Amino acid sequence: MAFLHTFSIVARDENSDQIGVAVQTHWFAVGAMCPWIEPGVGAVATQSLVEVSYGPKGLNLLKAGKNPEEALEILLKADENSNVRQVAILDAEGRIAAHTGRKCIAEAGHITGNGFSVQANMMLKPAVWPAMADAFEKSQGELAARMLTALKAGQKAGGDIRGMQSAAMLVADGSSTDEPWNKMIVDIRVDDHPDPILELERLYNIHKAYDFMNEGDELIARGKSDEANKKYAKASELAPGLIEIPFWEAVTMANSGRMEEALVLFRKIFHEDKNWAELLKRLPASGLLKDDKEMMERIISAVEG
Repeated sequence: MAFLHTFSIVARDENSDQIGVAVQTHWFAVGAMCPWIEPGVGAVATQSLVEVSYGPKGLNLLKAGKNPEEALEILLKADENSNVRQVAILDAEGRIAAHTGRKCIAEAGHITGNGFSVQANMMLKPAVWPAMADAFEKSQGELAARMLTALKAGQKAGGDIRGMQSAAMLVADGSSTDEPWNKMIVDIRVDDHPDPILELERLYNIHKAYDFMNEGDELIARGKSDEANKKYAKASELAPGLIEIPFWEAVTMANSGRMEEALVLFRKIFHEDKNWAELLKRLPASGLLKDDKEMMERIISAVEG
């Protein structure tokens, strides 16, 4: 039994139909135990003196046609220690059920709202979960960013009485699918960090940066260079100093015939780390760069020169 005395949020975005769960605690690797999600089904946060099985069992009950209230009732009735559990269940329609056992360590409680639930236990102050609810309801934008806002508000209001250690966030498409593995949108975790929420936000920004980079590559393939450049710029802004992003941007430019622009990036990249030049030479064999000897020689000679 793990002591996941923590604060979390499960939520659905009615505009995108995305569902998500985010959590922070003073315990190692909270992402392995508390947050559970399945695209097109729902999300679960199981915490306090955590019973991990509430996660997969809760999702299975939703898939079997139970609503969150029914699923939660079944789980609690089967658990002789339900008075020390805290759990929230959200389905893909945004329906909510939550439970805070009467023996959860104070300060403890939960608030359910339109398509979301926030829950917390062993908090420094009873203001934590109301602050989370208020912040989430007032926030705008993508679901992941709104849940981060809620976590920040909970920490600002006092957070876990023991401090901070780990955090995690999962976001999935809420629409029904036969390929759930293709419908995970965000899956990031921080197992051990002095400021896990800040680190979770940094990882989320990197995640978004790679999304922008992929969108830029697609635009390049469609001949929309100006729009692609805007996507690449957003990616670099979100993840400055991450050499991976400009490298693949340059590769995409080279493949589309934009050699002068590609060379500018390659010069900077290879000056920083020559291993990327060696990697470039290996790409044609994998079909990721045109098998064009003249082009390769031009890139390498321009860089080395």
